[in-house]
Amino acid sequence: MGSISPSVALPPPEDTPEAVLRTEVILEARSRIDGEPLTAAEYAQLQEELAQSRYAPQLSEDVRQTIFLLRLRQMLRIFNPF
Repeated sequence: MGSISPSVALPPPEDTPEAVLRTEVILEARSRIDGEPLTAAEYAQLQEELAQSRYAPQLSEDVRQTIFLLRLRQMLRIFNPF
């Protein structure tokens, strides 16, 4: 019998297993605004700034009424497309 060849289906020994890669803490990130590299602290600060809205969360009654009517119209078009 001939010599046993190494299996082709196995990954190379220097390849890091996926389970190890999943547990790594990512310390670098990119800005969602311009793609510039950020540290973890800068990324957290950017996320916090983006989460805070400049606008009041409440809409005026007229705007809410208009949105309601548009949604109602959209629903009615499902049943009667003409």
